[in-house]
Amino acid sequence: MTTPPITELSERARDVFRIAVETYLDSGQPVGSRTLSKLSGLNLSPASIRNVMQDLEELGLLAAPHTSAGRMPTDHGLRLFVDGMMQAMEPSAEERAAIERRAGEAGSLEEALSNTTAALSGLSACAGMVLVPKHEPVLRQFSFVPLSDDRALAVLVGDDGSVENRVVDLPPGLNHEALIAAGNYLTATLGGATLAEARKRIARQIRDEQAALDSAARALVERGIAVWTEDGDHRPVLIVRGQARLLDEAAADDLERVQQLLEELEGKQEIARLLDSAREGDAARIFIGAENKLFALSGSSVIAKPVRALDGRVVGVVGVIGPTRLNYARVVPMVDFTAATVARLLA
Repeated sequence: MTTPPITELSERARDVFRIAVETYLDSGQPVGSRTLSKLSGLNLSPASIRNVMQDLEELGLLAAPHTSAGRMPTDHGLRLFVDGMMQAMEPSAEERAAIERRAGEAGSLEEALSNTTAALSGLSACAGMVLVPKHEPVLRQFSFVPLSDDRALAVLVGDDGSVENRVVDLPPGLNHEALIAAGNYLTATLGGATLAEARKRIARQIRDEQAALDSAARALVERGIAVWTEDGDHRPVLIVRGQARLLDEAAADDLERVQQLLEELEGKQEIARLLDSAREGDAARIFIGAENKLFALSGSSVIAKPVRALDGRVVGVVGVIGPTRLNYARVVPMVDFTAATVARLLA
């Protein structure tokens, strides 16, 4: 269903819809016409409000979960509200201070990110998430160990003493001497560089024909670097904190949905992929309910904001996940502020 533009609603319909959504987001419960007539100051009778709500239901913006219950916004209705009617509320000085204080606590970078994510979770009453690239080691040594005629083990030793292995396919006709030559060349040329720097350096030297290698060894060098950089690009660090906050009082009547969400949070690779899709653009992205297949069953919403370095590069994504009834006006600016805080941590 296509969400109608806000301009297609009459002023009365917009007022009723806005107050119905705000009341629902505040209480987490379907809203009836009598409740709105008492709370809203609309100067409309319950019967008039009921008629407007019926029109909004026919437009797919409101829905009644039960015959005798009030109405609640649909995913389409929430999208219309978020995009066209929501008035954001900046985090208070106390909330900003809480996030910055947790970010500044002593410890490793991962601990600081975890603390910051936990602070966001506590303030938003959602599960907090941060996605950052895996730390790239500075290279110390690179070698190739033959496994068969067409495969070898590429061994990377980092400056911090870490050792990682990858299996790489060998170019046709490569002999043992070429394996040694490729490893020696990589160690001599790339020592002290990160993988990203190494990829650029190798590409430049091969392009300018400065690499003293035969064609087979040169192909192996390119494959050896590629097997790490391509893999590293898909191995981000995902930190999730505050899952227990999803089990609030309002969730007691919907435990099946919450259980589904908690199971989805275990699939970190899928969540990382979702957060990664928010890297484009500057503003926070909001995924509401069934708009994203991953959380279609649990009826959850995700707010995600890219983290940018001083040079404009996207170096991570910060976000929260919670029920679709979360307080978007309050949480979106909070995610924005946390993203800026994380950017300073990664600088």
